[in-house]
Amino acid sequence: MNTRRFGRTGLQVSELVFGGGWVGGILIHQDDDVKRAAIRNAIDGGINWIDTAGDYGQGQSEIALGWLLAELDRSERPHVSTKVRLDLGSGESHESLIRRGIETSLERLRMNKVSLFQLHNPVQPEATAQHVGVDDVIADGGIADILDGLRREGLTDHIGFTALGDAASCIRVVESGKLDTAQIYYNMLNPTAGMGEKVDGLAAQDFTGLMAACRRQDVGIMNIRVFAAGVLATDVRHGREVAITPESADLVAEAKRARAALDAAAMPGESRAETAIRFSLANKDLSCVVVGLAELEHLDLALRAAEAGPLPAAKLSDLREVWSRNFGL
Repeated sequence: MNTRRFGRTGLQVSELVFGGGWVGGILIHQDDDVKRAAIRNAIDGGINWIDTAGDYGQGQSEIALGWLLAELDRSERPHVSTKVRLDLGSGESHESLIRRGIETSLERLRMNKVSLFQLHNPVQPEATAQHVGVDDVIADGGIADILDGLRREGLTDHIGFTALGDAASCIRVVESGKLDTAQIYYNMLNPTAGMGEKVDGLAAQDFTGLMAACRRQDVGIMNIRVFAAGVLATDVRHGREVAITPESADLVAEAKRARAALDAAAMPGESRAETAIRFSLANKDLSCVVVGLAELEHLDLALRAAEAGPLPAAKLSDLREVWSRNFGL
């Protein structure tokens, strides 16, 4: 599998990253033999990074990785990234929540440190509910500096954040230069993060300029939700389609968007999932594409997509026309 430079971390990360999240859920919902086979097949296929989080399956993803990776020879073990979601209503300080988050994750993972530790809360202009305020992240002594303290202690090699919430606030976090990586929502239904200017006619949360900011700051980009919570990959709804943008909450409309996008971009003999992955691989600003898996077959499709490479330019042009008319909605 091809690798790409992971921003200023200097690491080479496989184009596909094994996603250990709830939506795919192979590390949470499958039996041990399937979990073991998934990790083995991913490594044999060239994947050198696994992404998880403390709240995936209430810790079950990290616990599974703890014993799964312990079974491997050290020379085979992939990089691991994990995340902390701060309970902003708890009254506990950011520093205490972050400290407890990484210590709990490392215990579950049976590791002394991770390659990357990330803030999981969306970012807004001001703190609201479970959204952190941008100044809480980038101010002196704020969340980014607390994360940097963990790095200086040797508990993580690099630090990052999930660039969801308010786009302008996320761009401010990137432009602060305090974080090494960003997880960015980008797929055939909402490509705005990769655009230099707003797409006229497209009704979707606008993340325009986010990848450009990462490029300026040499921030590594992890592409999340390449399947739009599974809507692009299948017509079967599994009940874990958690919306992370306003438009994605309407699953009926999302399915219509997916059909229009796939009609424009599909390649002969190719699965929907392969097309979605190949769309992301066409964007060279991305360091990697995080792929959620529910079954072993899904990993086979993902590896096949990586081998096929980026979508052709003609298909990308067809998609731009679909976006300009808002998928015909």
